[in-house]
Amino acid sequence: MMHKKYFSIKVTSIILLFCNVIWTIRLCFVSQHLSNLQTLTNRNATLLNGNRRMTLNAAAAGVNSPYGDSKQTLAAAQHLTSSQLLAEQVKSLNSLESFSLAFQNLSLNLGRWDNQRLYKLFDFALVGDNYEESSADSLICLATQTSVERLHSLAEVAKQFQGPISIAVFVAGNDEFTILQYYVTYLRLCFDFIRSNVTFHLAYPRERRPQHETADAYKLLQMFDCRYPLKTFLKISQLRTSETKRWRLRNLYPQNHLRNFARKGCQTKYVFLTDVDIIPSANIVPLLNEFLATASARCSSGLCAYVIPTLEIDERVRFPSHKSELLRLIKRGLARPFHEKVFIYNQFATNFSSWLANTQTDDRISISHQVTNYEFFYEPFYVALDNAPPHDERFVGYGFTRNSQVYEMYIAGYSFHVLTPVFTCHWGLQKKNARPSWREQQNTINSKRFEIFKKEIFARYKHPPIKQLFKTRT
Repeated sequence: MMHKKYFSIKVTSIILLFCNVIWTIRLCFVSQHLSNLQTLTNRNATLLNGNRRMTLNAAAAGVNSPYGDSKQTLAAAQHLTSSQLLAEQVKSLNSLESFSLAFQNLSLNLGRWDNQRLYKLFDFALVGDNYEESSADSLICLATQTSVERLHSLAEVAKQFQGPISIAVFVAGNDEFTILQYYVTYLRLCFDFIRSNVTFHLAYPRERRPQHETADAYKLLQMFDCRYPLKTFLKISQLRTSETKRWRLRNLYPQNHLRNFARKGCQTKYVFLTDVDIIPSANIVPLLNEFLATASARCSSGLCAYVIPTLEIDERVRFPSHKSELLRLIKRGLARPFHEKVFIYNQFATNFSSWLANTQTDDRISISHQVTNYEFFYEPFYVALDNAPPHDERFVGYGFTRNSQVYEMYIAGYSFHVLTPVFTCHWGLQKKNARPSWREQQNTINSKRFEIFKKEIFARYKHPPIKQLFKTRT
């Protein structure tokens, strides 16, 4: 009997010892992986400047993104590395016990409904560490929205706009919520300006409530590479199921719900409302704060919108650091007004000729000119007080989502003023034939909704619609 008891105790001890050894080895692998990340980051910081194009081509080789506009985001993302930040993160993650996923404590049973009870909304699902303080210190907040597949653009946006950012993210079920958790965890780990300044809001469709999933921290950390936001995203996005992809093809993306959602998450007097793949020019936050500090003296009515010109740039070039550099790209055919070839009326009223002729190059924002040739289909990205009309949430999918809101502003008496030398850019020179047919189908449906919207605007403002604004464009 004593022999059996002794044998049992000995076996138990051996098992416990074996488990302890396995756990120690696992921790060593994680520590080694994090150490490798730091080493590679330091090495990459030295090599990137001299071999940027080579690095880009090698990294992009074989990457076939189903989401489009991927190479240009990767090209810009090469400049986002911060070895000092990563070193600090390595120290803070020296054991798996300190690792936690983004949104881990969010109760997915709560939230609030939109007005039609189609989507569940979670305000301030994850708040930036310094979001409250930066909002109190700033007059301007960037509000933007995205589906999961465009989230990788946020790294470059937040690097350029170093102020409060409010972003609404749409997820369509378990797999996309898991991707969101993993990727936001990565972004906050690798980029201090995201962890500090960006606040996330969450939306999901009524019939596709996600659930929290447990994560293998060891496997997850192996996917993280702070040098390559897009490459890391493509690895994580493989969790997306074919069923979710089919659902997304059958259902419309609620752009305007998300725009209103993100905008109301801003805590500042002025809001700069954009799409997530619109990249602001450098140093734009302090420049806008200085300009907006005296804006009320220029616009006593408060009905002023300040247009920041948007251009599209070739994905092979470096993001222009100043307007003068952007002008050189335009002369070489490597940049042009946004949607100039796809649908020129989208930005035409901005009058890029006047803006380009204004060669002001100092470090202060001024008004280049006022928009005097407004016509329908105009949809600039602008800065305005937060009391501007909301985006009508009946427009879902693509078409009439932004220009209908700008039209209401125009009828309500807003004036539009184009700023210089600041600008925004979208990666890639777009071609009309690259647009999918389903976008035209959604555009046709929304054009019928707009006929009703027009009548409501007339009743609300007692201002007859201007007929020449609605001529069919070809």
